[in-house]
Amino acid sequence: MTATTSTHGYQPRRGSDAWRASVELLSSMRFAIALLTVICIASVIGTVIKQHEPAPNYVNQFGPFWAELFLKLQLNAVYSAWWFLLILAFLVVSTSLCVLRNTPKFLADIRSYKENIRHQSLKAFHHKAEGDLAEAPEAAARRIGQQLAGGGWKVRLQARETPEGPGWMVAAKAGAANKIGYIAAHSAIVLICLGGLFDGDLFVRGMTWLGGKSVYSGGGLVSDVQPEHRLPASNPAFRGNLVVSEGTQSSTAILSQSDGVLLQELPFAVELKKFIVEYYSTGMPKLFASEIVIHDKATGETRDARVEVNHPASYKGVQIYQSSFDDGGSRIKLRAVPMNGAAKAFEVEGTIGGSSKITNGNDQLTLEYTALRVINVENLSEAGRGSGADVRKVDLGQALTQRLGAADKTVTQRELRNVGPSITYKLRDAAGQANEFHNYMLPVDMGDGGPVFLLGVRASQAEGFRYLRVPADEDGAIDGFVRLRGALQDAAQREQAVRRYVRKAVDPQRPELVEQLATSAARALGLFAGAEAVKGSTTGGLQAVSDFIDTAVPEGERERAAEVLLRILNGSLLELNALAREQQGKPPLPEDEATRRFMTQAVLALSDAPLYPAPVAFELTGFEQVQASVFQVARAPGQNVVYLGCLLLILGVFAMLYVRERRLWVWLAPSDTGAHATMALSSNRKLLDIDREFDQWQRRLLHRESNP
Repeated sequence: MTATTSTHGYQPRRGSDAWRASVELLSSMRFAIALLTVICIASVIGTVIKQHEPAPNYVNQFGPFWAELFLKLQLNAVYSAWWFLLILAFLVVSTSLCVLRNTPKFLADIRSYKENIRHQSLKAFHHKAEGDLAEAPEAAARRIGQQLAGGGWKVRLQARETPEGPGWMVAAKAGAANKIGYIAAHSAIVLICLGGLFDGDLFVRGMTWLGGKSVYSGGGLVSDVQPEHRLPASNPAFRGNLVVSEGTQSSTAILSQSDGVLLQELPFAVELKKFIVEYYSTGMPKLFASEIVIHDKATGETRDARVEVNHPASYKGVQIYQSSFDDGGSRIKLRAVPMNGAAKAFEVEGTIGGSSKITNGNDQLTLEYTALRVINVENLSEAGRGSGADVRKVDLGQALTQRLGAADKTVTQRELRNVGPSITYKLRDAAGQANEFHNYMLPVDMGDGGPVFLLGVRASQAEGFRYLRVPADEDGAIDGFVRLRGALQDAAQREQAVRRYVRKAVDPQRPELVEQLATSAARALGLFAGAEAVKGSTTGGLQAVSDFIDTAVPEGERERAAEVLLRILNGSLLELNALAREQQGKPPLPEDEATRRFMTQAVLALSDAPLYPAPVAFELTGFEQVQASVFQVARAPGQNVVYLGCLLLILGVFAMLYVRERRLWVWLAPSDTGAHATMALSSNRKLLDIDREFDQWQRRLLHRESNP
């Protein structure tokens, strides 16, 4: 007896069969539900796949085939894809037609008391009851109507003529807001979708399709981009990023598209006076804040504002959100340290985001300054355990596993520590191939291994950095290691170091051992320096020593031979370091624990150094940091529409779930004793509460009992 919704749509009485079928499908609830399902699936895809990333990122993550497929389907920009906007538009039309088709019926049902129902029909209801009353039908009707009205029901009385005399129908209703909930919930879907269309790329796409604008896919300065790639400040809806360095201002936002960018002119310019960032103990930022000045282009008016995360600024309908931060062109000073120790170090200055040209013999290299990080919080306690053992005691297999490993290897729980600034740069050759490097400015104390300089390298951004650990000398510099490596590459110095080692190691009482030890020491240093071939290659480092032992020593004697050879190598390198220091006018290192740690780490670093893919390492010697703030600027005319839709959706869902629509009828027919009552109750949901409510009203209305 209540109005119900139908999954079928509106069927026009005129037009062709195809037209009528199309209108019926478009206005049907089943079509709207299907569209809503597709939108939900697309939203899941848009959540899983990062949106508006550069194309190479998708190739690295998914492979060439899937990356190309995703780009063609615009899954990298789901919410601005033409097919997503089209589905959203169809959902708006379909849901609107559903609401328009059902709303008149619901409103009519809300206004109707259905008092014209036949009294015989009341006996067909699930909840029904009969009883005799001592009152006349009219008096009973008015009493029952008053009781129902007092219980929150809306009541209408109707008099009917019967063969037995005048009878009365009492029709009551409650919970009509349930129908309002349906209208509100479905209208909310329309409003939210309209807000999504307004705030999406609908207007931007309209300008690219009809306004003569095109996506820019090149590079260069923003000021050099032509007008056909710029959207006017009157654009009613947009969302883009605005990067502003400290002390500068900008009025052009960047709108990322699947195949490039569009530039959005703003009606004002944003000047960044100061960027503030605070960190947690873990090194994660806990506060972004920007103190800005907004310059109105039309009037010249200025306005100070502060923008924080979740606390945007607003000007002329444009919201300014704090999105992130970046380097704003910090000026840096680098010292180029030749890794072979043969050449002299030289100074380089540059700006983050810029580049410099350097030469390596006949090779031309491009030094690209990528990033400067002033704070680096790392887990470094006990990080040196297992890698700082004395060379004479090290297990050869374990030593070989330390080659260019991660700077932070241990899996145990460690404390966090700020290890100071770092510089990231790329060295690109003439063919365009580049390695990326990440070097820390200060030596890092790795535990038992002593302080080391961490020189990171990787071939692509899909990889993690692998670190060469270079020990710091007594002055906290890298020069001691570079000097030792230069001496290791000099055959004359190796020969002199061997003679000095033999003189100290051989007992004068046993001169016959001099030649034998000299040969072994020269062989060990030659293998380690990569000056002697093993298995047809000059590998160098501990790998060459291992290959020599595998080739020249029987299997049963290899363990003892490795121990002896490493002891000889360690002693020879100690003399080589003393010799290199003397040539620089420095005294030999004292025989203490600090020297042992330095030499231990130096041996491991010298073994790994041939794997370092650059002739020089650039260490950060000074910088002048310039911060940049990344804002998200948005004009969202559909925002209030979406808020209204969300409010209606909450109210509608609450009304549909928690408001029960009930209708109650009492037919009072004249009888010999007064009136015979027939009572029935209907509800849009069958709940136990309905049974209890019916029993209560039955006792009150038919037997005149008080409400329990």
